[in-house]
Amino acid sequence: MPDNKGVTYQGPGTVEVEAIAYPEFELKDGPGVNPANVGRKVRHGAIVKAVATNICGSDQHMVRGRTTAPHGLILGHEITGEVVEVGPDVEFVKVGDLVSVPFNIACGRCRNCKEGKTGVCENVNPDRPGSAYGYVDMGGWPGGQAEYVLVPYADWNLLKFPDKDQAMEKILDLAMLADIFPTGFHGCFTAGVKPGSTVYIAGAGPVGLAAAVSAFLLGAAVVIVGDLNKDRLAQARTFGCETVDVSQGEPQDQIEQILGEPEVDCGVDAVGFEAHGHGAQAGTEQPATVLNSLMDLTRAGGALGIPGLYVTGDPGAHDEAAKQGSLSIRLGLGWAKSLSFATGQCPVMRYNRQLMMAILNDRVQIAKAVNATPIPLDQAPQGYADFDQGAARKYVLDPHGMLAGSR
Repeated sequence: MPDNKGVTYQGPGTVEVEAIAYPEFELKDGPGVNPANVGRKVRHGAIVKAVATNICGSDQHMVRGRTTAPHGLILGHEITGEVVEVGPDVEFVKVGDLVSVPFNIACGRCRNCKEGKTGVCENVNPDRPGSAYGYVDMGGWPGGQAEYVLVPYADWNLLKFPDKDQAMEKILDLAMLADIFPTGFHGCFTAGVKPGSTVYIAGAGPVGLAAAVSAFLLGAAVVIVGDLNKDRLAQARTFGCETVDVSQGEPQDQIEQILGEPEVDCGVDAVGFEAHGHGAQAGTEQPATVLNSLMDLTRAGGALGIPGLYVTGDPGAHDEAAKQGSLSIRLGLGWAKSLSFATGQCPVMRYNRQLMMAILNDRVQIAKAVNATPIPLDQAPQGYADFDQGAARKYVLDPHGMLAGSR
């Protein structure tokens, strides 16, 4: 077996690149692995050599110590790579295929999977519906910020790129299909974005920028992105977004200056539970700020897409209610305005093939929009630190030196 290295969580603020076990077609015990999953046979799986594996804002929640993630957890759920081995029950995926791995782990057999709700598969996480690679309370499947990773239910989960050479030419764009591009698209789609819509996206991190790209792809007339980080707002302006600096106050006033009215057709929360206040409260964490603000500024009868992460347990929260995932949301306002809400993991397979075709046929340049920046796997700790400081980049780890521009 080849050697294997991966990025592991070592406690709040610390990740390390360590030697880890090479994948086998059986789920072994380890940090975060659900005891009921230990020994689970994965004859239907494939071992993937990671060509690109990204650092995600969701990973940062764990690394900041804002979840119950155990020390030693192998991180990473945004995986693009080459199949190097398949289990005996795999029929259609072949060794040598270049593939995108949806961050949702799904069986393809349960009621939810058959209904296209792959974010809440019932058979891969013994604790509750829904699973992901390298993520706390998601069943304990090892993460993909590694040289090699096991993908269960390979025939169902893997999206094969039709032309390997063409795919390698666009690999940074295609690397966004594992999570942030479909997630941003899902936020806009569920918010009802359509031709002519005005859209406000809270958050100019990679998912917020992916949502902005998606809003334009869906035909939005005006896309407004709000954030506290000036560099990330500048990145949003590079591809045509209007921007709102929420450190200057509530976004409605700035939206009115842009649109002539203080409301939009569609709202998207790409921030999640580590939200900060607006204006004078910008330095204070206020986890319900974004949701309440979006209810204020989205027109009556509109919808909110909420791809931003919210958790059931936040040990770093500032009050006891928030530690249990209980937030002071103005539900009465949302009810009075007849707003619709869409929450939960993005069901990646609902969108990834269509978005792949948009990339391959030059309809979108998602890597440029999110400022995708390849770095070697060994530089993951620095990538995490820079991203945590607000770098306007999407860091893409390059475990095997296959990405142009990896320094």
